[in-house]
Amino acid sequence: MIGRLKGILVEKMPPQLLIDVNGVGYEVEAPMSTFYQLPALGEAVELFTHFVVREDAQLLYGFGDRNERRLFRDLIKVNGVGPKLALTILSGIEASQFVRCVNDGDTNALVKLPGVGKKTAERLLIEMKDRLKDWATDPEVFELTAPDSGEAVAPVQVSDGREEAEQALLALGYKPAQASKAVNSVYTAGMSTEELIRAALKGMI
Repeated sequence: MIGRLKGILVEKMPPQLLIDVNGVGYEVEAPMSTFYQLPALGEAVELFTHFVVREDAQLLYGFGDRNERRLFRDLIKVNGVGPKLALTILSGIEASQFVRCVNDGDTNALVKLPGVGKKTAERLLIEMKDRLKDWATDPEVFELTAPDSGEAVAPVQVSDGREEAEQALLALGYKPAQASKAVNSVYTAGMSTEELIRAALKGMI
């Protein structure tokens, strides 16, 4: 089991990134909540990880802190929710908002996420309610994504960022038309890829 990685951030193209750990490059998939916290390329980075072994692949998922990883692990225990859908959920909705949805029995926000239909949303509410009981009073859970914190986001300087942002949304499960509309509706010259993705995701919830 690989539980943590500490190395140099070599590449980042949501939802994938590459970390060099003493000469070995680890390919990691991460939710956008983690991408918002990443340093610039070439700088040191530390992620808590979850390792999945399948018959056809070995996959490594990375998270900015233990709470984020814990929520991911709770999500994949839900019947019908795999790692990819769990990443989509963490990318498309703030942890605090997700906790509120579960506690309030609100399926409306959840069904807006790609891959989450009404039945999956209802299953999430039922199966996650007990697991999230102690999260409601845990202040750290409200610090996982912090999309409005005002902290600087390391820019990714490639074209104007729109194509990369759309590709990231497609990788998260959104349809081409949804991704294009969401990105173009929030685009402003000078925005980085991460800023575009963040704004597009926020606009769809």
